[in-house]
Amino acid sequence: MTAPATPRRASRWQLRDIVLAVVMGVVFGFVYWALVQAWIGLQVAMGPAGDLAQHVLQGGWLLVAPVVIAITRRPGSGVAAELIAALVEVAFLGSPVGPVLLVSALLQGLGSEIPFALTRYRRFGWGVYALSGLLGAALVFAFSGFRFGWYGQDILFLRLGIHLVSGVVLGGLLARVIVDALARTGVVDDFAIGRARRSTPVS
Repeated sequence: MTAPATPRRASRWQLRDIVLAVVMGVVFGFVYWALVQAWIGLQVAMGPAGDLAQHVLQGGWLLVAPVVIAITRRPGSGVAAELIAALVEVAFLGSPVGPVLLVSALLQGLGSEIPFALTRYRRFGWGVYALSGLLGAALVFAFSGFRFGWYGQDILFLRLGIHLVSGVVLGGLLARVIVDALARTGVVDDFAIGRARRSTPVS
């Protein structure tokens, strides 16, 4: 079932939207740090193929953007949340990636947000979430490929395929599941997502 379009959206950020973006960014900063630990463990477990572990988990680092976008329906909210999460990783959790993580976060946020922006933040169906994860993963892959010398490798397309599938599944579809779960609890009823649900006729 495809999620209905949001009838209309307030144009101004409210304090609650800012607070939510910050809180979610901090929470997912810890989640992303935990993913780094999982990446290290998976890398060891995969043995000779361990270098592909980062691609298997890549979508997990895209989650906060579509979740915050879906709840607040505010332009730039996904980018802001990804940057906050990366800042928490770098400044407070000592991420081994270092400050360059902020560049990756910016690309992930932009890629994740573009599909929602193209619908003017009015459509939140499974397809939009999937495209969000796909584009977020694609942009960061393009950047990381130059950093790590992936271009020209024999396994380039294997890397890319795993990377994009992870983006769609973990960074897109899983985000939709999380958003729906939060919406069912009622904790986000005071945000744009709650207003949209209340204004949608029940068939």
